[in-house]
Amino acid sequence: MLGTFGIMLWLAAVVAIIVLHYNFKRYGVQGDALTIAALATVAGVIGARLWHVLETPRWFLMHPREELLSRAGFAWYGGLIAGILVLLWQGHEKVDGKRIGMLRMLDLSAPSAAIGYGVGRIGCLLSGDGDYGIPTKMPWGVDFSHPCLATPTPGILQRCSLDPTMPGILSQPTPVYEFLVAVLLAWWLWRRGTPKDGESPRPLGMLTGEYLILSGVARFLVEFIRRNPRIFLHMTNAQLASVLAILAGIVLMWWSQKRSEIVTA
Repeated sequence: MLGTFGIMLWLAAVVAIIVLHYNFKRYGVQGDALTIAALATVAGVIGARLWHVLETPRWFLMHPREELLSRAGFAWYGGLIAGILVLLWQGHEKVDGKRIGMLRMLDLSAPSAAIGYGVGRIGCLLSGDGDYGIPTKMPWGVDFSHPCLATPTPGILQRCSLDPTMPGILSQPTPVYEFLVAVLLAWWLWRRGTPKDGESPRPLGMLTGEYLILSGVARFLVEFIRRNPRIFLHMTNAQLASVLAILAGIVLMWWSQKRSEIVTA
């Protein structure tokens, strides 16, 4: 049976495919947006699940089968890394005797990745999949207590009992915030990918660098209002990964600019 999260994941893939298709179209790129986005989505789901399992090895050792096959628990950065690897591979492969190019593929896919992630977060909200924000008295607060009671898996029940999500206590709807930021980020990347009159095209890799930095900053900040354990320097796993993503984005933008200067010199 396809659950709420599965439906929203499908919708996220559809939206990402549409955005990628129109990005290919406006640049005259010959590529199959459906296949590219579908493979990246599948890889992203697998990577997100494996990252989550590695984040919680104790639960995996206690209930390995349930953890691997569970539809609850996906980590964004695992999906991001797996998706990037698949996009690099597809950018390197020839289509009708031509390559799109690895960095160009990443740049073209950046708006799709942003909007797809945002839609997927709404799926997390609707399924109550671990997106527990801190308590709030705001009228848009969400009660996340019910999903644990409806899940029969022993490992999941034990984990839910550790989350301070008591019935009647409203929490910050962090996925909604992430969705809104993702829409803005997708719009920004789309606009940045369109040079103004008289401007040169962005150096290859520049948009991907911006995506890594801005999405990393957004995820780092939202963690302050989420209920995730602090593991190092009072930061969560996601915040540590965000720092690495931001640094990678800075390095990529610097390298992209230097490479462009060398090529045009």
